[in-house]
Amino acid sequence: MDNEIYSHERRHSHKVPVLGVEIAPFRIPFHRRLETFAILQWTLTFLIGGFGLTFFSLYLLFTSYYWVSFLAYTWIIIDRWTPSQGGRRFSWSRRWKIWEHMRNFFPVELHKTADLDPNQNYIIAYHPHGIMVMGAFIHFGTEATGFSKLFPGIKPSLLILRGWFFFPFLRDYVMLAGICDSSKDSIDYLLSKNGVGNAVCLAIGGAREALDTEPGKHRILLNRRKGFIKKAMEHGVSVIPVYSFGESDVYDSTRNVPGSKMRKLQEFLMKFTGFSLPIFHGRGIFNYTMGIIPYRRHINTVVGKPIPVVKNPNPTRTEVEDVHTIYVDALKALFDEHKTKYGISEDISLEII
Repeated sequence: MDNEIYSHERRHSHKVPVLGVEIAPFRIPFHRRLETFAILQWTLTFLIGGFGLTFFSLYLLFTSYYWVSFLAYTWIIIDRWTPSQGGRRFSWSRRWKIWEHMRNFFPVELHKTADLDPNQNYIIAYHPHGIMVMGAFIHFGTEATGFSKLFPGIKPSLLILRGWFFFPFLRDYVMLAGICDSSKDSIDYLLSKNGVGNAVCLAIGGAREALDTEPGKHRILLNRRKGFIKKAMEHGVSVIPVYSFGESDVYDSTRNVPGSKMRKLQEFLMKFTGFSLPIFHGRGIFNYTMGIIPYRRHINTVVGKPIPVVKNPNPTRTEVEDVHTIYVDALKALFDEHKTKYGISEDISLEII
């Protein structure tokens, strides 16, 4: 949706302060209600969907509906390889209207800088992770920003932590979007056993990078993240750098310095559960001050030019580092070329840790 419309609505939203809390006005356009609902359902899915449905399924075991949980867990066992073998995408679910409302909430836009050959496979490296990789899901898990129109013949598969696929019901919901697990086996399958035109989409910084997310900062975890480069070399596929301007700004978050007590606790819990627990907040459903819903802040995602990678089934560490250096330089160039278009000062540089 046109940015001017959003700016106009923000200027005329008439926030009502009550005891320091800015209450949302009662009368707002209906489409904004739909956008809030759309983002709320995905936020709840991301934050509590897995554990919530797990607890619910355990509760059902002690009711007359125990058979529902029994079938759900039996299905997880039977279907356990699907998330690492291309998943189970359905095009119609990627085009649900709710994803368009979710896109319009921020809004989110996808910008193309080069064509992609549908006869090749790719690794799309997404930066930054942010708190919930909102942009990555909207771009690569739905058709809300028109990925298939911008890149005809390319089938994106967003990869997420394998732990998601042990949650009953939720696993099948996310697979509708073409989401697969981020294991090595999954990447190998998509790049070598699933034909051509595949784009493996990875949020390179992962859950750990969420702990370093701060609004207004352009800090990414990349120096030691070289596994995606090694996979690209093993399969001889191009790597595409992607930077999402605004991804880190949709929540107010606090970065706990490495070595602090809180950071040690966060890293311990992440090691134990596989999920990071950043400290953050956004707005609420009926207020603009506090809650779990992200702020309406524009996300502009720029897809860079593919970086050709020569096939090398057994690359050495030095060879991987050489290609990694080329990738880092390309990502920095992409950031510098486009940053001023999206309100970032010319003197701001990409911080890589």
